[in-house]
Amino acid sequence: MVCVNLTTFSIVARCPQTGDLGVAVSTAIPAVGAINPFARAQVGAIATQAWSNPYLGIDGLNLLAQGLSATEVLEQLLKADADKERRQLSIVDAHGGVAAFTGTQVQPWKGHREGESYVVAGNFLVSDETILAMAETFETMRGSLGERLLVALEAGQAAGGDRRGKVSAALLVVRDEEYPYLDLRVDEHSEPVAELRRIFDIYTTLPYWDDLHPKRTWHQD
Repeated sequence: MVCVNLTTFSIVARCPQTGDLGVAVSTAIPAVGAINPFARAQVGAIATQAWSNPYLGIDGLNLLAQGLSATEVLEQLLKADADKERRQLSIVDAHGGVAAFTGTQVQPWKGHREGESYVVAGNFLVSDETILAMAETFETMRGSLGERLLVALEAGQAAGGDRRGKVSAALLVVRDEEYPYLDLRVDEHSEPVAELRRIFDIYTTLPYWDDLHPKRTWHQD
């Protein structure tokens, strides 16, 4: 089984107005966007971290697509995982249901917090202030899901973040197509969350923004 030691802070969420689903994440290891965030339009979003197993994201989305709730998916994934106590997993489903798990062998500070249509989680953190700041910011912030996720990530970094340092960050948002609405990554940078903000601001203000998200005009037989 593929496993990667990823100490991380993240948020997974659903927007009740648009149905958008997404993940924002940062860590002290390169290329977090390749291994932590998973999302599928009208299905759900998952963050797999600590001793991360990407198959938890892949299999979790497949289970959500079958109609299982976030809680039911979490139960099935943990039941089949012999290393579950080394995992940290956050799930939100297409209805805004959430579920989360932090194993006993995950590095402290560790923990998660479930809110309305969102979960924040982290491990190897400076303190619980990272999680508290992310939750409070997400709950009070208004705007698109991508903006809210990014502002929450910024708040988590400002509150301490990963106690080993800063290397990579990512933002993944899906809407109503099979490809991501947003898929932005900073794979290695001295200020990854700040760099992610810079890229986000440029990308989302392009004059041809709408053209970046075409609808399918043909159907495969």
